Amino acid sequence: MSDTPECPCGSGQPYQQCCRRYHHHGEPAPTPEALMRSRYSAFVLKLTDYLRATWHPDTRPATLQLDDSPDWVGLQVLSSGEQEGRGQVHFRAVYRLPDGFGYLEEASDFVREDGRWFYLSGQTREGRLDPGRNEPCPCGSGRKFKACCLKR
Repeated sequence: MSDTPECPCGSGQPYQQCCRRYHHHGEPAPTPEALMRSRYSAFVLKLTDYLRATWHPDTRPATLQLDDSPDWVGLQVLSSGEQEGRGQVHFRAVYRLPDGFGYLEEASDFVREDGRWFYLSGQTREGRLDPGRNEPCPCGSGRKFKACCLKR
């Protein structure tokens, strides 16, 4: 999906100038956070080949199906860091449910080998979001929940 105007990773940049260079041009992500953001975008865009290529061979699943993947609507990086070829990223990804929103929160581990970062594994937890009427909408529109998705 090369015509996606804004990158799904939440950087605020156009997809062409952000994650597309990793997805379609083979450029290695420079940090664990950049790789995690590009992987989130790949989940949104259903780019299974990219996801498998950036998953460390020791932990990569034999197959990856995204047909039943949630409707991802937003990403928040809570923390990230790297040291001596190891990296960690703690993030929360929000998805739409038939009657609201849920989230997947993960503390992910990454490793750098031969100049490339790879996703190793993560500790995840999921939950449901119940925003108040005057809180920002979880869909990422920037509007209050009552003026956005609460109306649906």
